[in-house]
Amino acid sequence: MTPSYGGLALEIVVPVFNEEAVLEDSISRLAEYLTHEMPSTWKITIADNASTDNTPVIAARLSQQLPNVEYRRLEVKGRGLALRDAWSSSEAKVLAYLDVDLSTDLAALPPLVAPLLSGHSDISIGTRLGHCSRVSRGPKREFISRSYNFLLRRTMQVRFSDAQCGFKAIRADVARRLLPHVEDNGWFFDTELLIIAERSGLRIHEIPVDWIDDPDSSVNIKQTAMDDLRGMVRVAGSLVKGSIPVQAIYAELGRRPIVPPGRPSFFGQVIRFGLVGAVSTLAFAMLYLVLQGPFGAQEANFLALLLTAVGNTAANRRFTFGISGPAKLFTQQIQGLVVFVLAWTITSSSLLMLHAVNLDASPSAELLTLTGANVFATLLRFVLLRLWVFRERRNYSRGGVLVTAALASAGRVA
Repeated sequence: MTPSYGGLALEIVVPVFNEEAVLEDSISRLAEYLTHEMPSTWKITIADNASTDNTPVIAARLSQQLPNVEYRRLEVKGRGLALRDAWSSSEAKVLAYLDVDLSTDLAALPPLVAPLLSGHSDISIGTRLGHCSRVSRGPKREFISRSYNFLLRRTMQVRFSDAQCGFKAIRADVARRLLPHVEDNGWFFDTELLIIAERSGLRIHEIPVDWIDDPDSSVNIKQTAMDDLRGMVRVAGSLVKGSIPVQAIYAELGRRPIVPPGRPSFFGQVIRFGLVGAVSTLAFAMLYLVLQGPFGAQEANFLALLLTAVGNTAANRRFTFGISGPAKLFTQQIQGLVVFVLAWTITSSSLLMLHAVNLDASPSAELLTLTGANVFATLLRFVLLRLWVFRERRNYSRGGVLVTAALASAGRVA
C-alpha cells in the first residue's frame, strides 16, 4: 500500500545556526526559484538549531511573509539534529536539504529530486568532485575535501564521491527506515546516512553541481575532520558487530543485484588473483619509494602494505572470488587485515634480516628484498583468502547476499 504524503511532493530543509546575515536573501531566492522552476508541490522549512542572534526573528517573519515557508526551532545545536527533527515530522514524498549560503547552483535542484520522485533512486546527492562539476574554492578546502572522500572510499568501501556536499535528497520512506540507525547529530550525519544506505544496497544517484565556496563559513575544519574520523571508526565497528541491520534493510528496500554467473574456476581465480597481485605489488613499490624518505624503511613498508591491503581485499572479493553485495563485507575486510598482518610480518622480517647482514643497505636493495618477500606473502595470501576469508558456504549465495536477504525478509536475520 502506497503511503500518503498529503499531496506534498518535496520539502526542502535549510538548517541554520546564527545566519542573520544571509538568511533573508537566501530563503527569498530559494522560494522565488521554486515558484518559477519547480513543477511539483513544495515547502521550505527553516530548521534553526539554537541560534543566538536575530536568526529566529528573521525566520519567523519569513514564514509569515512567504507562502510555503515554515520555521522550526530546536534549543540544541547540531545540523544533523535539525535535519533529523524536520525530516521525521515531514509529510512530503521527497526530503531534501541545502546549505543556507546557497553555494550550490539552484539549477541542480530539479535533477536532484527527479529520480526520487519517479522512484528510480533512493537517495540523491550533489557532487563537487565529478568530471562535469564546476567548483570555485581555495586549494586548502579542495585538498581536505578530496583527501577526506578518498579516505572514506578506501576505508569504508563506498562508491559515492562526495559525502559532505550540502545538497542532498532522500525518499521519505527510506529516511524513516534509516534515521533510527544514524547516531551522529552533527556534521557527520550525512556521511553516516550514506554509508548505511550503500551498505544496505540502496541506490544513490549523483549529479555534478556548480559550487562556489563561502569565504565566511564558520565551520571548524580541524574539529569537523576529527569528529568525522571518529565517526568512521564508530560506524565501521557497528557494521562489523552487526548492530546496524543492513541485511534487514536490504531485504525491505534494497535493489536486488543481477546474479553473477558464479565464482570463477580455480584456474580463473589464480589468473585473476595474479592480476590483482601484480597491480597491488606495483602500487606497493610506488608507495614505498614515496614514503621511504620521510618515514624510514619499516614505517614506509607498513603504510604501503596497509594502503594496498584494503584495496587488494576489495578487488579480490569482487573480481577474483565473484562476491558482491554488503553481506559480510566488513568482516571480510577485517579478515583481510589479519592476512595483511601476516604479510607485514613476513616482509618486516625480511628487512630485519637484510639489515642484519648489511647495515648500509641501499633503498634499491631494500625494495628488491621486500619485493621477493611480497611474492611469498602473496602466495600465502591467496591460500588464506580462498580457504578462509572468501570460502564458499552452502548458505551463502553466489550473489553474496540473496540467501541472507531472503532469510532477513522471513524474519530470521536480526
